[in-house]
Amino acid sequence: MNGTPARLASSIGRKLIVALTGLLLLLFLVAHVAGNLQIFAGPERLNHYSETLADLGPVLWVARAGLIAVALLHVVVTLQLAATNRAAGARPYAVAGRVQAKVSTRSMLLTGVMLLLFVGYHLAHYTWGLAHPEYSGRLDAAGRHDVYSMVVGSFQVPWIALTYMAAMVLLGLHLSHGASSFFQTLGWRHPRRERLVGAIGPVIGTLLAAAYISIPAAVQLGLVGLPAGVSFP
Repeated sequence: MNGTPARLASSIGRKLIVALTGLLLLLFLVAHVAGNLQIFAGPERLNHYSETLADLGPVLWVARAGLIAVALLHVVVTLQLAATNRAAGARPYAVAGRVQAKVSTRSMLLTGVMLLLFVGYHLAHYTWGLAHPEYSGRLDAAGRHDVYSMVVGSFQVPWIALTYMAAMVLLGLHLSHGASSFFQTLGWRHPRRERLVGAIGPVIGTLLAAAYISIPAAVQLGLVGLPAGVSFP
């Protein structure tokens, strides 16, 4: 009798791992954008939120390490599934829907890889201070890391803002398929709920992408600006 490791190594087990890790990443994205949207409440709110996170100390780094582990597991198992699907690709498709599923899978892989590259850039930008260091390291009047000015100053540069917005469009496309696939993987899909489940992914993807895009878009439109007395070269 096969044990749990054997079941997880099966195709169904791998799909379950991808679905559950994807759900965890989705929950993080929702929490992350909820924090980021505090930029619309002004520098005091956003910088206080950032300081609250920083005060978590080791707990924050453990959470980050766990998140990275979940993301890597999601990517690795997805690539394993893709390799399995390619190996079975020599067989003719009896149902046209399977061809469409194959195209969707390829699209998910492409957007997933591009998002992974973006995450590296995003971390280098806002976490490690390696990308665009000229916007990092400032303190606000309360002596806190001035995250607000760093974000706004960066997004005032058109190509940086456009890069983030383009990445969030890719995120929306990725979630549009992935969120709906989650229900299918868990066996919750039913002919009577086909339209509803099929619409969940696009709705989640669109709303989340729009929430993230609203920040660089608002800066570019001049709706959110730098605090008085703060400027960047």
